[in-house]
Amino acid sequence: MPAPVVIVGAGQAAASFISRHVALGNATPLLLIGNEPHPPYQRPPLSKKYLLGQLERERLFIRPLEWYVAQGVATRFNTRVVEIRRADKQVVSADGDVIDYDKLILCTGSRPRKLPAEAGGNLPGVYTLRDIGDIDMMSTEFQAGRRLLIVGGGYIGLEAAAVGRQLGLEVTLLEMADRILQRVAADATSSYFRKLHSDHGVDIRESARMLRLLEKDGRVCGAEMESGEVIAADLVLVGIGASPNVELATAAGLDCDNGICVNEICQTEDANIFAAGDCSNFTRDGRHIRLESVQNAADQGDLIARVLAGEDVTYTALPWFWSDQYDCKLQIVGLNLGHDQTVVRHGASESSMSVWYYRGERLLAVDAMNDPRAYAFGSKMIEAGKNPTQQQVADPATDLKALATA
Repeated sequence: MPAPVVIVGAGQAAASFISRHVALGNATPLLLIGNEPHPPYQRPPLSKKYLLGQLERERLFIRPLEWYVAQGVATRFNTRVVEIRRADKQVVSADGDVIDYDKLILCTGSRPRKLPAEAGGNLPGVYTLRDIGDIDMMSTEFQAGRRLLIVGGGYIGLEAAAVGRQLGLEVTLLEMADRILQRVAADATSSYFRKLHSDHGVDIRESARMLRLLEKDGRVCGAEMESGEVIAADLVLVGIGASPNVELATAAGLDCDNGICVNEICQTEDANIFAAGDCSNFTRDGRHIRLESVQNAADQGDLIARVLAGEDVTYTALPWFWSDQYDCKLQIVGLNLGHDQTVVRHGASESSMSVWYYRGERLLAVDAMNDPRAYAFGSKMIEAGKNPTQQQVADPATDLKALATA
């Protein structure tokens, strides 16, 4: 039997690679290795509908296990790869199995950053959010009337705050920076979501310096702030970012810098090893970036399958993201890295608004809150390289469709 293409990590990138590989009729056998007991599943609903109890577990799976069997894809779940032997084109599992590969696809993802143990990060009742197991443990604690403390004002923290309020919990959110979403969004977007959450009863604390989490009777009971205030809590969710899982690649001597460094076809410096998804660091507009998004993972996995099938393609996909909070759907297209100006456009309703990011005269990205037209036509303009003036965008009378199709 020929050596298979081995995929390490059973997430969105892996599922996308396998789906395209099968669709293209590539006869090279596949082996999917994942350290969870599940086949690849969707992660975005975890902090939304799944945590709310509105989505059954089976509906999370991108494809049922039976599909992989029917397509002849070998799978090994609950298996951790601990070593890559590049010279021999082999990987080694934690139980000592040595597995040959023809090509190796690293889809190792990322993991949530945790609070240090000395700050209470290991106390019972303190959670991070990454996989099904996290949600299954956490969801039993999301009970009306309980006090939820969220550390971190990024999208994960805000989505969890929305779920908490919808389930009747008292929610306090701590953000160490001057404003929520400071790392990823303009002030106008931060202000929109600050008001949205405040209107729903979330106590948002910005420039909030927490010293440590406190313990009582063997579990977390609150947080001590730098100001001396103690904030009571029955459970804590930590959402302070994620780190790429690069240890396997680093130990194998692959170039890593905030992710596994890849070229325009998601190939590492080793021609037989590729990387896709949250763990990959690639170049866009002259910048090295790492994206934690379904779109990036799916598109990179798809691209690698096309490359291995002999297609002449490179990774040029337009990034997009989304977030659901209460009755607000946020849609983001493009990358706002390096922007120097923003323009706010008000939509048809009071809750509808978009923020447009510019570097000079070039349109880089759009945040659209309850404004699917701004998202759709902003996407078309960015993809086509069209740059409407800031005055055109700011004027609610401007027909965005006309700008996008001109």
